[in-house]
Amino acid sequence: MRIIWRIFVQDVLHATRNVIAIIVAMGLVIVPALYAWFNIAASWDPYSNTKALKVAVANDDDGYKSDLIPVKVNVGETVVSALRANHDLDWQFVDHDRAVDGVTSGDYYAAIVIPNGFSSDMMTLFSSKVEHAKLEYYVNEKINPIAPEIMDQGAGTVATTIDQTFAKTIGQVGLDLASQVLKYAQSPEMQDYVKSATGNITGARDQLNTAAAQLDAYAGLLGSVNGILDSTNQLLGKSGSAADGARTALDQAVSGANSVSSALSGASGTIGTALSQSAAAYDEVSKQVDEAFANIGTQTDQISKVLATRQADVETMAAAFGAFADATANMAASASSQAVKDVLNAQVQRARDAQAALNGLADAFGRASVGVAGGMADVNQNRDQLKQEIAGARAAVDAVGSDYQSNLKPQLDSLAASLSDATGQTGTVLSALDGVVANVSGLSDDLGGGVAGLTDVMGKASAALKDSAAKLDDLAGKFSSAVTSGLGDGLSSLSGADPDTIAALLSAPVSVNRVAVFPIANYGSQMAPFYTILSIWVGAIVLAAMLKVTVSDRQKARILGLSALPDSLFEPRTVAGIKIPAPGREAPGNAAPLGILPHHEYLGRYGIFMLLALLQSTLVCLGDIYFLGVQADHVLQFLAVGWLASIVFSNIVYTLTVSFGDIGKAIAVVLLVMQVAGAGGTFPIQTLPGFFQAVYPWLPFPHGIDAMHSAMAGAYGNEYWISMLELAMFLLPSLLLGLVLRAPVMRLNTWVIRNLESTKVM
Repeated sequence: MRIIWRIFVQDVLHATRNVIAIIVAMGLVIVPALYAWFNIAASWDPYSNTKALKVAVANDDDGYKSDLIPVKVNVGETVVSALRANHDLDWQFVDHDRAVDGVTSGDYYAAIVIPNGFSSDMMTLFSSKVEHAKLEYYVNEKINPIAPEIMDQGAGTVATTIDQTFAKTIGQVGLDLASQVLKYAQSPEMQDYVKSATGNITGARDQLNTAAAQLDAYAGLLGSVNGILDSTNQLLGKSGSAADGARTALDQAVSGANSVSSALSGASGTIGTALSQSAAAYDEVSKQVDEAFANIGTQTDQISKVLATRQADVETMAAAFGAFADATANMAASASSQAVKDVLNAQVQRARDAQAALNGLADAFGRASVGVAGGMADVNQNRDQLKQEIAGARAAVDAVGSDYQSNLKPQLDSLAASLSDATGQTGTVLSALDGVVANVSGLSDDLGGGVAGLTDVMGKASAALKDSAAKLDDLAGKFSSAVTSGLGDGLSSLSGADPDTIAALLSAPVSVNRVAVFPIANYGSQMAPFYTILSIWVGAIVLAAMLKVTVSDRQKARILGLSALPDSLFEPRTVAGIKIPAPGREAPGNAAPLGILPHHEYLGRYGIFMLLALLQSTLVCLGDIYFLGVQADHVLQFLAVGWLASIVFSNIVYTLTVSFGDIGKAIAVVLLVMQVAGAGGTFPIQTLPGFFQAVYPWLPFPHGIDAMHSAMAGAYGNEYWISMLELAMFLLPSLLLGLVLRAPVMRLNTWVIRNLESTKVM
């Protein structure tokens, strides 16, 4: 250790012996700092100076004018106006040919051309065939490697400006339309329209409810007629043709109908036919009575049973006419016209009279049945009385049919027509209302082939009409409420806001809240670790180029207290019969027999290298912080990184030079070049090709830069100390080479140098 210290002290004294030596030493310390500061200052904030980059803008847009709205839209002019207020780049507004030629000649870094159909393509947003509007973008990529990237950002700015301007314009148009709708909604004309429309909807609802009630009544009437037909069949013993003909006529009327109204019209006609033919059926009954009484004495028991059966049939028919009277009464209750009510009430009275007559006839059949069974004496008198009852019943039933044909049937036909008008008028008032006409039409198209089917259809039609009426009622309420309160309130709140604010929000609805983790003040501070570490390596190379790495024989003799090394050291020796060649003068280790070993020379001379390297890193780091203003949240840690880097780098370069001479210096330069491109100071290592991603972790630059980043902005966990340890680990192979492997390497290096010198060129 004493010899190492003496070598170091002598080196310091020699370096400060005269003014020239001091100036050179100061230069060696200052040069790396100048290198770092110059590059950091040059890249301090380059992206704030992009306003000097010229970019041409040519607007060829012809604009767009709609056939519906006679307002011309020119998105290109809007964009040009917006770019005139933008100072991020030096926008040059020229024509198409000048823009393209300027990019080719290098006058402009890039050119953006808005084509002539740009506005038309953008307005296809509102058509079925959407065309994507495209800008023409020209960029000269040979001028500068970074400029195209900046120009791409400029083109992106133009595209974003167009998107936001277009969306903002559409938003402003929508807000203007909403404001106009609000004004109209609050105008007297709108109130009158709402009142009129609500009245029409309410009237249509009432018509549908009335039609539904009338359909229900009509269905009841048809059901009672079906009972009359059934009782007529029973009365005739299902062998007559009158009732079957009436039913067939009614079925045909139903099956041939194409709508509810036509079905009702046809059914009303066949109802009269059924009533009249029911009355005519009593002629057949009268004949059957004559035939029955003619056989008294021979078939008494059978005649009594026939008469009892006829009693039951007539009672059924009486009940059917009672049901017919009830149904007619219900229809009278639902009728809106007093004249119609009077006619229906008269028909009810006729039906009640027929019911009473039929009940009387039934009693007569019962008495006759009992008399025949008891063998009554005056058969002819009972027969005449029975026939009189039959005639009275026939007259009453005939009166019902006659009154129906002359008075009620015209009213029913009018009812059918009114039902058709109700559905038609409702469809005219609100053709878009689901189910109003569609439900009724759908039901009428499915009319069955009989009275029971028609009755069921009428019930469904009535339900559909009631449902449609409920929808109309709900629609009237919502329409009135929306216009008078809800719509006005909504539009008022919308129009009360600032239109420009809302339109701007629509054009750019998403904003980015940038949260910086371990923030760096500026771009110069971000680049400072790379240029600082790079300058420290450059300083190590400068030291190796300017300082000698070997200890001279004179200095060795002075350390030993001798005037010169003895000549015996340079004579060949024989040890154990082995001839050892003499070491050369100024050769490392030639004073080993006197106690100055190779590692003494290695570590002793490295002392001056390390001292100057520490001075270099100290000056560079302090200048970064206090001269340039580089961010450093932890100043001591920042300096510690510089100190450790200077020790590691100077030792690597010194060891390479000591071991390989000039070739070692060349290797140090190669290592420098390798680490400049991808040490993580400019581009992330992850963005490089796979080979370089695998190589760079085994080089010192990335670890020094990572440690300096942590010192500047803060560390996550122990990442600062981990990076420092990884950087310090590079001392191990360097010291291994300098202290252990240097002897065989030096012999190889001596042989290489001897052969190079033999060329007389190198």
